[in-house]
Amino acid sequence: MKSIAIFTRSLRRNKLQSLSTTNRSVYNSHYKPYVPPADCPVSSYNEWDPLEEAIVGRVDNAIVPPLDHIVKSCTSEGKWDFLSQSGGKRFPDEEHTRKATKELDNLAFVLEQEGIKVRRPDVIDWSKPFETPWFKSAGGYGGLMPRDFLLTVGNEFIEATMSWRCRFFEYQAYRSLLKEYYDKGAVWTSVPKSTMDDKLYDHEFEIESVQDRFKLNNAGQFATEFEPSFDAADFTRCGKDLFAQRSQVTNLYGIQWIRRHLEPKGFRVHQLQFNDANSMHMDSTFVPLKPGLVIINPLRECRQKEMFLKAGWKIISPPEPIVGKENPDHPFWMSSHWLSINTLMLDENRVVVGNHEGPTIKMFEDLGIKCIKVPIMFANSYGGGIHCWTGDIRRKGELKDYF
Repeated sequence: MKSIAIFTRSLRRNKLQSLSTTNRSVYNSHYKPYVPPADCPVSSYNEWDPLEEAIVGRVDNAIVPPLDHIVKSCTSEGKWDFLSQSGGKRFPDEEHTRKATKELDNLAFVLEQEGIKVRRPDVIDWSKPFETPWFKSAGGYGGLMPRDFLLTVGNEFIEATMSWRCRFFEYQAYRSLLKEYYDKGAVWTSVPKSTMDDKLYDHEFEIESVQDRFKLNNAGQFATEFEPSFDAADFTRCGKDLFAQRSQVTNLYGIQWIRRHLEPKGFRVHQLQFNDANSMHMDSTFVPLKPGLVIINPLRECRQKEMFLKAGWKIISPPEPIVGKENPDHPFWMSSHWLSINTLMLDENRVVVGNHEGPTIKMFEDLGIKCIKVPIMFANSYGGGIHCWTGDIRRKGELKDYF
């Protein structure tokens, strides 16, 4: 009887294994990798194909970032008193905020007049203090600059981890938009959320002077390699090639995560290095305009520029910004005057540029690029230019190799 029971169990086991193998075979024979539909509303491979749909950020309820060590490493010492006194509170000048809001509403209107569909982030109350198991913050920052948070690669949105603690919950401003586009066929990828634990930041590194921060930049060691960390604006797309900088907010771990994610899909991810004491985001440093033409900030020398010259690209050195000279008292609470080149290409022949930057406008016109001039100086004060304040959803074009 015992041998019969063993034989019966063996038959049952073999039958189950056979069924399992058959089911896997049937499943595998019918399985196909997901391919976004032809009418997927999300598609953008570079910075210059004809723009058809974009996000324009909001200044509503924006909060001054608290002056912690990482914010300090990204800003010049002339801004530290303001950040120390106002951190965690609304930006102090209500009239300034009203004017910035008007500028952004106008930017959205101008884009619509150029035939571009415009979407806006949700309005969120960023003033609420919050706490995670790893840190506390006096408040958020804002749904200000979609370019900082979202990296659009083809039909895919990639959510950045972000690196400033006050930006931990910034994804909330874009969640409803991302769900909508996902339901319409887009790929939605969220990089493993950074804990922003103390181990992510080098608290021992001296950052009290410009010389200290140049040393910091050259060493590339403020944001440690504790976990993947990056802002999307530290990546620039040129078809099959993406360029990234290791900055105060983007570490090598973050660049490597993007490389491993995208290279199996046929993309190449390159690291660029710039001579920048407050390195944070590339779009006022390295600005591709069209195939074969790129602006590089003359004060932030690119150590890999030979790559572009060998590929036949022309490097443009832009004129100095006007705003710091003609409006020396205008507050730039969160950024440098080089937002003058933080512009948005609508296609290879049209660019949206700040209307106060005469020399920059002339540079574009001399290159045969039509300038669509908009007021943006008050919005600049919150830390972003036109490129920062917008995010690509769709450009009309295909994936190409430019190198």
